[in-house]
Amino acid sequence: MVGEADRDRLIAEVAALYEWIDAQTRQHAARAGRCNACGACCDFTTYDHRLFVTPPELIYLAARLNAKELRQMTSGRCPYQEGKNCMVHAHRFASCRIFCCKGDDAFQNELSEAALKKLKAICERFQIPYRYRELGSALRCFSSDTCQSAEAPCPADREG
Repeated sequence: MVGEADRDRLIAEVAALYEWIDAQTRQHAARAGRCNACGACCDFTTYDHRLFVTPPELIYLAARLNAKELRQMTSGRCPYQEGKNCMVHAHRFASCRIFCCKGDDAFQNELSEAALKKLKAICERFQIPYRYRELGSALRCFSSDTCQSAEAPCPADREG
């Protein structure tokens, strides 16, 4: 269980990681690509795209939204997309910050691998088992009856 003081530190570390990712995409803008904010990639089924997240990212999002539960995926579309707009853009996941349909695949892969290493290190520091799960599955776990709090990862994540 992540205590309140640890939770605040975890949230600060995820925020710093997101700032680092954003700085990398600004610094390498030509390779990162420019998003037209069309929302196409948020419709995972139509775009043939899958989004994966980690427990620290879910804890961060829930804390930033001041929510004990996170929205569930009821379709193949991100539950935080309304129309073409991301309703959590400022708090979006690492993969959402990195992926751009017009970006260089090699750059995105390198940045993703670096971000995942940092997320794994956060998990290790806070003794949260590292899980890289598809968004729908991760959201179901996070808001299940056994894990309705942003203060702790899902008990299933504690399994070896």
